[in-house]
Amino acid sequence: MNRDIMICGVGGQGTVLASRIIAASAMEEGYDVHSAETIGMAQRGGSVTSHVRIGEAYAPLIPHGSAQLMLAFEPAEAVRNLCYMAKDGTVVVNTAATKPVTASLTGSGYDGKEMTEYLSGKCKCIFVDADALCAPFGSKKFFNIMMVGIAAGAGALGLDKETVIGQIRKCVKERFVETNIQAFLAGYETGEKESSR
Repeated sequence: MNRDIMICGVGGQGTVLASRIIAASAMEEGYDVHSAETIGMAQRGGSVTSHVRIGEAYAPLIPHGSAQLMLAFEPAEAVRNLCYMAKDGTVVVNTAATKPVTASLTGSGYDGKEMTEYLSGKCKCIFVDADALCAPFGSKKFFNIMMVGIAAGAGALGLDKETVIGQIRKCVKERFVETNIQAFLAGYETGEKESSR
């Protein structure tokens, strides 16, 4: 399997952990994996991207126009990184926008709707609402693992469900493991439903 996966969001959304679980799962299944992250602005709520390349790749950064999957934790970040997507790629995007500091200071009405409308006309999208999906868990902190589950359930991740669960057990702090597994399974179920539409 050769698969390029772009993961994008803003600082504090758990994109780095999601990328590490995907990369570790792919390695567990015997694939070569290259990855790269830009996390310098993460602590200030800035853009965060992770490139995960599974299979044959000669560099860790995904070339423009070749990603088969994007996990976008924020709609504006999905638009910003759309140039990496292949024409037949799938974008799993959170419709719940994270208002940047500049929008908060200026009183901007940014809510992400304009971004999701733009995306729906440009690529194959699975739209999910982090607030609604995470409500049963009492925190959006589990959304990163849920996003991995959505991609897996939709068949876009290309990795075995049990392999990913095994890596969640290894990568997540012990006291959060079971809740993260439940979040992954909830996401998996959502992905299955979305792929059958």
